[in-house]
Amino acid sequence: AKPVSTLPNPARGEAEIAGICLRPSFAALVAAEEELGPLFALVDRAAEGQLRLAEMVALFWHCHTGCQLTRDAFAERVAGAGLASATPALRVLLGQILKGG
Repeated sequence: AKPVSTLPNPARGEAEIAGICLRPSFAALVAAEEELGPLFALVDRAAEGQLRLAEMVALFWHCHTGCQLTRDAFAERVAGAGLASATPALRVLLGQILKGG
């Protein structure tokens, strides 16, 4: 199944990866933190170049909107898009975490 393609709204801190809109809502960030641990530690790991692909995909997964893929298919789609494609979306989400969403 293809994800529902929606355009991200930069005014809401949204980003896009592989045609999937990512919205860092409070609920999404809380869910990501439950899985990944403190988000500020995640930001620190990213700044140090220590963020793992699985962590990035998990953050994206919790922030996705309108995606009908399973988590595994979602992860494959993100990985297939490549790190160059994922970096801008990651930068937006990490910025929103630091700003307070």
